[in-house]
Amino acid sequence: MKGLLVAGTTSDAGKTIVTTAICRAFARRGVKVAPFKSQNMSNNSMVVRPLGGGAGPWAAGQHGEIGRAQWIQAVAAGAEPEAAMNPVLLKPGSDHTSHVVVMGRPAGTLGARSFTDGGRAHLAEAAFAALDDLASRYDVVVAEGAGSPTEINLRANDYVNMGLARHAGLPTLVVGDIDRGGVFAALFGTVALLEGADQDLVAGFVMNKFRGDVSLLAPGIDRLAELSGRPTLGVLPWHPDLWLDSEDALDLEGRRSASPDDALRVAVVRLPRISNFTDVDALGIEPGVDLVFASQPHHLDGVDLVVLPGTRATIADLAWLRERGLADAVLRHAAAGGPVLGICGGFQMLGRTVSDPAGVEGAVGAEVGGLGLLDVRTEFGAEKVLRLPTGSALGHEASGYEIHHGRITRGEGVEDFLAGARAGAVFGTMWHGSLESDGLRRALLAEVAAVTGRPAPASDVSFAARREARLDVLGDLVEQHLDVDRLLDLAMSGPPAGLRRLAPGAGT
Repeated sequence: MKGLLVAGTTSDAGKTIVTTAICRAFARRGVKVAPFKSQNMSNNSMVVRPLGGGAGPWAAGQHGEIGRAQWIQAVAAGAEPEAAMNPVLLKPGSDHTSHVVVMGRPAGTLGARSFTDGGRAHLAEAAFAALDDLASRYDVVVAEGAGSPTEINLRANDYVNMGLARHAGLPTLVVGDIDRGGVFAALFGTVALLEGADQDLVAGFVMNKFRGDVSLLAPGIDRLAELSGRPTLGVLPWHPDLWLDSEDALDLEGRRSASPDDALRVAVVRLPRISNFTDVDALGIEPGVDLVFASQPHHLDGVDLVVLPGTRATIADLAWLRERGLADAVLRHAAAGGPVLGICGGFQMLGRTVSDPAGVEGAVGAEVGGLGLLDVRTEFGAEKVLRLPTGSALGHEASGYEIHHGRITRGEGVEDFLAGARAGAVFGTMWHGSLESDGLRRALLAEVAAVTGRPAPASDVSFAARREARLDVLGDLVEQHLDVDRLLDLAMSGPPAGLRRLAPGAGT
């Protein structure tokens, strides 16, 4: 099989960025390349069209769901995103269980013990089958690992790192985050902890997030090669302006305006189980918007627009909103005429009631009162809705995607707004991603400005063009700082023969 596995010394070492960048660089060379991640754990997902597989829900023409990171990697590769690119998606519902999506469709739940007791064998089969299918249709598959390949407590049942590499004979790169320190030990130790057959596949290293004069690293890089028998294939520099559609909510940051005194102030409530938070990325690229994430009531003081984003657990996060005093803060903001935007779960919170007769979020038959800002009632259905809708609002064409169990019923006093509702300056939509539609986004901000008495932001920024520009920055960085020709040769030819196996004490 022709491909690579991009593994990392830790989570957040930069696997997603490096995988995305390599996809863009290979595509520039005319290679038909597909991204892949066996298993992603994220509440940030995307709807894809019914491609690949040829059986089950795909034969019926149903849409599917994959991690947002694999979706953006497909965009970088110039490939049509599909379920085979992320065959297993785990959406955390609590500290001990996750909702499982297999080949784009809901497939029950998974407990924490299943990571060590072999309860994921069927998921491994699905992942390996999806990889084999992609490899039959693409020149190269660039696979991203998960966490670290040296999670030795999980190795027996692994199908996301070296288990995947062993299945397909994939040469493996190990990415280390030099910004955190200890990168040489982390890279060497990652190889040394692997069993011999796994070590045979580790072909080289990539150092990520370096700040400073790269020549200072030369002695360490040379010594690492001597000790490990493996080259460092490049050092990627720290790039302050680089950001992509995020995979998780660990490091949510606002997008601050260069002139905050003149900007529209937008506060996004940082819900504990926030999902699809990339919805607000499009607001963050507007030069006339000062965007922050809010977790305390006083964070909403003086803002122009409050955004309630999506959530994996609407009822639980609504309770949290009340416990923190944020519900009262949102109500005070709305009572003063302040604009509010709710997206999917955040929209459902704005209604009169949320009920769960099927127990989708836990307790069967649970019903709670919403914030009452919109005359809307939500009832969760057992079947998940997955759509890629198009339409119009505020005089502009728009598109988005729907991922939800909620079915809404609108009352008499509200207007339709992108499968949601509007009453005055309170907006709610079931569509994720609608703010990426430039005309709609600008029209919404103009309405916010009109209500608050502030000047409307003047902007001609294109979100799609900005995303492409960010992907091109990634491609340029890889071309400048990694040995792309060698990476492509590895992908086409497989791991080099005779790689050194490291034994305990090999670094002395």
